[in-house]
Amino acid sequence: MRASGVLMPIASLPSKYGIGCFDKAAYKFVDTLEQAKQSYWQILPIGPTGYGDSPYQSFSTFAGNPYFIDLNELVEKGYLSKRSLNKYDFGDNDAAIDYEKIYYAKFAALREAFDNSDVVNEKEFKDFCKENKWLDDYALYMAVKNSFGGKSFALWDDDIRTRQPEAVKEYRSKYKEDYDFYCFLQYIFFDQWNRLKAYANEKGISIIGDIPIYVAYDSADCWANPELFDLDEERNPIEVAGCPPDAFSATGQLWGNPLYKWDYHKKTGYKWWIERIRVCYQLYDVIRIDHFRGFDEYYAIPFGEETAVKGEWKKGPGIDLFKAIEKKLGKMRIIAEDLGFITDTVRELLAETGFPGMKVLQFAFDSREESDYLPHNYTANSVVYTGTHDNDTIQGWLKTISKEDLKMVKDYMNLPKLDKENAHWDFICMAMRSVSDTCIIPIQDYLGLGSEARINTPSTVGSNWTWRMDKKGLSQKTIKKIAQITKICGRCREQEACGED
Repeated sequence: MRASGVLMPIASLPSKYGIGCFDKAAYKFVDTLEQAKQSYWQILPIGPTGYGDSPYQSFSTFAGNPYFIDLNELVEKGYLSKRSLNKYDFGDNDAAIDYEKIYYAKFAALREAFDNSDVVNEKEFKDFCKENKWLDDYALYMAVKNSFGGKSFALWDDDIRTRQPEAVKEYRSKYKEDYDFYCFLQYIFFDQWNRLKAYANEKGISIIGDIPIYVAYDSADCWANPELFDLDEERNPIEVAGCPPDAFSATGQLWGNPLYKWDYHKKTGYKWWIERIRVCYQLYDVIRIDHFRGFDEYYAIPFGEETAVKGEWKKGPGIDLFKAIEKKLGKMRIIAEDLGFITDTVRELLAETGFPGMKVLQFAFDSREESDYLPHNYTANSVVYTGTHDNDTIQGWLKTISKEDLKMVKDYMNLPKLDKENAHWDFICMAMRSVSDTCIIPIQDYLGLGSEARINTPSTVGSNWTWRMDKKGLSQKTIKKIAQITKICGRCREQEACGED
């Protein structure tokens, strides 16, 4: 069925207190999607972030990011007061996210709320902790991590770094209050998120979640389950993840994530992966898996290398993993991020899974060669984007491409001259008119914003993940225009949803 949606990170919502969260701004955005006749809200990973603030490097693949907790609701519950919130510096509320200020202010406010509540003694809280088996490892990891000044577990004392039973018992007892605090944060996070998701679903909006293929080394997953990863006896990585050198980077990309011991995962029947996907389906309606190629072949770089030049390709689990997951969880709604250089074996894996791949219009207009990303090459079983979180906005991109590529854009669209002010609409309409069953447009492109609104520039550190939408959001005029394009292109959820307001 043809449908469309909007890519909008939770953090980018115009919420109060410096960063987007599960507050009124989130509910208002759902209402906007409904008015615009959209079917999907795609978000970025929502796990707790660390150094660099990337949602693709999380302290846990299961936990939620405390930054997204709505503080106003904690005021309503009596855990905080408006006056107490005013003493914290969350940064300029209308500007880009200041993660340093958010880190200190948000956690201080949340700790105050925890101290003022009696949630840990409530039956619902205790039931939540029992039902979510991953929570024990995560809460203990964060409590111990705090005791070591936020350092990665690689720098902890040997007894707790290697999870000696007596040390685990000692630290759990010694830092019980911190442990309870991190359990409290997850209880509040999941309660607020589940209600927001339910509201979206009631409005006919499905949530597309995003999960990285790898977990961070500095994570509860790696610390608590070292047998799952390619680590030595000292629990240091043997090889790490990345991408080889290409036309965009002479030294490749060194991500640094630990690699999986796929042979071990296979012996367990892929138990950990099945649990990971099961939890994702509690959080989202559809899952986008980042770096799908890594399931076919993955690039392994010796630990300690400063670049990705000296890596090698190794065989991944292939279709065996997805058959195991489907056997346990049933048919899966998954989007495969298959961007970049794709081999025939990756194409074969994608075809065998039946998952839709991704098409990005910004990758289509290379005047030097024919591209699979040009709309006339699409198949229905695909998801088309004008750009992703790793791309510039359409308006920003158009200002940086070569004259030859710009000429190709105009020739392909049969435009003698490009209306630069409104060019983003030409690309939106091109994506909407394509045969791809699903079309996702980043909110920045609907707003017609330039490079100042870019979410992330790969292989760079600093100033990423900080963009926030203006409080005004989409104007009623723009919302009506989106709804009209959605109707004309046959992407409404139901026929009655295409009626005039």
